[in-house]
Amino acid sequence: MQKNKIAIETSSGPIFLIGLYVASEIIANITASKPVSLGAGIVVPAAVFIYALTFTLIDLINEQLGKEGARKVVYTAFAANLLLAAYIQFAIHFPSPSFYKGSAAFSATLGSTWRIVAASLAAYLVSSLVDTEIFAWLHDPAPSGWRRWAARHKWARVLGSNTISTLVDSATFITLAFWGVLPVWPLIKGQYLVKMAVTVVSIPLIYLIHGNYTLYNEALPGNQEIA
Repeated sequence: MQKNKIAIETSSGPIFLIGLYVASEIIANITASKPVSLGAGIVVPAAVFIYALTFTLIDLINEQLGKEGARKVVYTAFAANLLLAAYIQFAIHFPSPSFYKGSAAFSATLGSTWRIVAASLAAYLVSSLVDTEIFAWLHDPAPSGWRRWAARHKWARVLGSNTISTLVDSATFITLAFWGVLPVWPLIKGQYLVKMAVTVVSIPLIYLIHGNYTLYNEALPGNQEIA
């Protein structure tokens, strides 16, 4: 008697990563207005730490869903950020009741100039798409050479793609937001160094998440073969 085996995929790994990625993007936008001092004259937005992590998260999503799937997630997060920026402006400009005394603090905390908002959205979209392209390019094994080596090592693909994409992000945002207002090179350098430090620290997370989801998905009843 011949058995027809049907594999039912119910993996929640990509769903969790996508949710974490979009949440991290939104958290980064909300916390971007608070500067923090790291010493040695380096001042960065508080958002830079969790925002740098999003480049590693999108690489993990790219690993599971492929380049086209990762691009769709990037566009989705862009739409979420755009909605956030628009709704914050709506909330700021909508009249408050007389008993509410926090309007000025609310505007100062969450409100940003449209130049900053536009620079942030543009930098995010460009750098994230660059990241997905480079990671996918490194993931495809070449006939020989260093690309084949990179294709075999997930950490190398993440480090390689993030090295370029975080530089693109820092340069794009700082230039669009502060050109003609502040010296851009020190700001670019400070943000880039911090983002790469977060990338290096996050590399063990790649294998931790991958290993946990592999074990979890294998244990799901829906991922077992049904005769």
